[in-house]
Amino acid sequence: MAQGDPQRVPQLKERWEKVVSPSQCHLRGWAETEQLISPPGAGASPVGSGSSDPYCVVKVDNEVVARTATVWKSLSPFWGEEYTLRLPRSFHSLTVYVLDEDTIGQDDVIGKVSLSRQQILAEPRGVDSWLSLAPVDPNEEVQGEIHLELRVAKQGHPRVLRCHLIEARDLAPRDLSGTSDPFARVSCCGHTLETAVIKKTRFPHWDEVLEFKLAEGELGGAVLSVEVWDWDIVGKNDFLGRVEFPLETICRDPTEGWFQLLPFPSSAEDHGGQLGALRLAVRLVEDTVLPGPYYQPLIQLLTEPILCPGQPPAGTALAVLEEVTSGESRQDVATKLVKIFLGQGLAVPFLDYLTTRELAKTTDPNTLFRSNSLASKSVEQFMKVVGLPYLHEVLKPVVNRIFEEKKYVELDPGKMELSRSRRISFKGSLSEARVRESSLELLKGYLGDIVDAIVGSVEKCPLVMRVAFKQLRRRVEERFPSAQHEEVQYFSISGFLFLRFFAPAVLTPKLFSLREQHADPRTSRTLLLLAKALQSIGNLGLQLGQGKEPWMAPLHAVLLPSVTRVKAFLDSLVTVDSTEEGEGSVLPELSRPSATIKEGYLHTRTAGGPVLLPRFAFKKRYFWLSTEALTYSKSPEWQARCSIPVPRMRAVERVDEGTFQHPHVMQIVAQDGAGQLHTTYIQCKSAQELWQWLWALRQASSANEAMLPTCHPGAFRAGRWTCCLQ
Repeated sequence: MAQGDPQRVPQLKERWEKVVSPSQCHLRGWAETEQLISPPGAGASPVGSGSSDPYCVVKVDNEVVARTATVWKSLSPFWGEEYTLRLPRSFHSLTVYVLDEDTIGQDDVIGKVSLSRQQILAEPRGVDSWLSLAPVDPNEEVQGEIHLELRVAKQGHPRVLRCHLIEARDLAPRDLSGTSDPFARVSCCGHTLETAVIKKTRFPHWDEVLEFKLAEGELGGAVLSVEVWDWDIVGKNDFLGRVEFPLETICRDPTEGWFQLLPFPSSAEDHGGQLGALRLAVRLVEDTVLPGPYYQPLIQLLTEPILCPGQPPAGTALAVLEEVTSGESRQDVATKLVKIFLGQGLAVPFLDYLTTRELAKTTDPNTLFRSNSLASKSVEQFMKVVGLPYLHEVLKPVVNRIFEEKKYVELDPGKMELSRSRRISFKGSLSEARVRESSLELLKGYLGDIVDAIVGSVEKCPLVMRVAFKQLRRRVEERFPSAQHEEVQYFSISGFLFLRFFAPAVLTPKLFSLREQHADPRTSRTLLLLAKALQSIGNLGLQLGQGKEPWMAPLHAVLLPSVTRVKAFLDSLVTVDSTEEGEGSVLPELSRPSATIKEGYLHTRTAGGPVLLPRFAFKKRYFWLSTEALTYSKSPEWQARCSIPVPRMRAVERVDEGTFQHPHVMQIVAQDGAGQLHTTYIQCKSAQELWQWLWALRQASSANEAMLPTCHPGAFRAGRWTCCLQ
């Protein structure tokens, strides 16, 4: 971990974003669109339907870092997906492309929104607005870097500018073969020189020196321009990127290094939303991470009311934070505080402190924890941080079955589409009563399975969650002790567990990582009805029959018995066999992250393995990544496992998509005990998954010594590398 300036400690006490290393940034965003145009030739769109199947791809400096799910048959899709990305400080731009997914052929590009680093930094609270989509110009879609060495001779008349073009990497493919024929064009003071053309590669190595004679009057304001082009024997050459340098800068200091290729300055005008608009919420935060001891005053300030409860509560740092945080920042503050107190082993006392203050302000028990206060948000974030594996174990089997079955379910007569229930028979469409009866049976089955999974999960619930709920129930009983408020002790827990945890996860499984894609409209309606039913159970059935949806009444006969079972579940949940002192002693152990950083099914092959067709050479394996090793086997239960120790990793990089005729492939180069390097290729299911695994592996191996300075992005086959043909 890099060290920063200790003088910044007072400033950092006022910053609540998660700190990252000085060479990285923290970016968060989500998106929705309004009225996209339906791209011509969209293969997945029915003829004349005027709809699309849109998804977004997020690029940072033309490198794909994330991909949203596809929203089917919609011109006004909502994604609501949030990504936290660690970025180099020197990145130039963030671009979000909106594409229409096609079942056959290449996906159509609808448009893009591009934000420069300066535009994002100009808004202290981040960018949060509707932005018109711009058309995609091929001359702006550049990528890659160029390695240059520039210097101007200190003496001589005229002075000589020496431009050493060494190599380039990751250039955009412009030919049908998936490569390019790149050459560089250098211009300065009205003179232009070119390098040789390197055929069929995205990683050209020129090692050429071009020299320009500079007259004394040409230095002021002059610019050296280096452009990279793809040579075509027929037609005009394709632009691959450019970079510029003021001559005055080169004269003062010789310049050497890798430089990001940039597009031509955009001349695109505002298209007035003709292609649609994209709503983005993007925020960029840069912080310096100091050594641990410098944060002790801040941690002491925050934990003081927990460790020393005798002081006046109104003057504590937590009380001040509670008063000054606004609604829009309360969730961020709650997330950071929960992580801080989990790290200190004080999560339960912290939540107890906030909920006790909230209880003291509450006079009507029916409004308890209904608002988005700091206490409510902190408990909600605490459940997400600690209980996400528990949530997956409880809900994933039922949610997967609902997605796979895709049954038509509807209880509202106003939304019932009888034609969708047409059977191949002489009876024609089903009646409204038959559709309602069928839907009711399906909902009862799904809901019964969900309730069974929840009430049978007492032992699966993390102990730290059970301890927190036990303490919460105790405080509620102290605040509302009368018999008429007996339901409040149950509702105080079910309001969090059902209304803020289980029901939202059923409604939008993608946002809780239960599914990789959003639900189609039919499945989404089923999930909505189930989420409504879970909310009624979480409200302990107190509002049944009082809502504006009388068509939900047939489910009441199922909901009321479920409420009784849920109460028994909540009684068992808070029955934790530990003393007050014992709870505190187990919390530090419970709050430590799992040894497994990331896991899941991927496809793998090793270099020099069996000679198979590229598409059949990869084998499905289950991977575990810990701080010690990357381990994989045929399945999670399989005992025979292979392992790559993290300290022996020498490179973790992406692979060219054309190398194995597969997208989303990465490589791990590791060194064995004899010093030999071995390469393992791993294929991920999506660009987002590839980025997540790359990030996790790079973080795990960031402290390794003897990392390789460069790595071939292709494979070594038939005596040469597929990337550069060397």
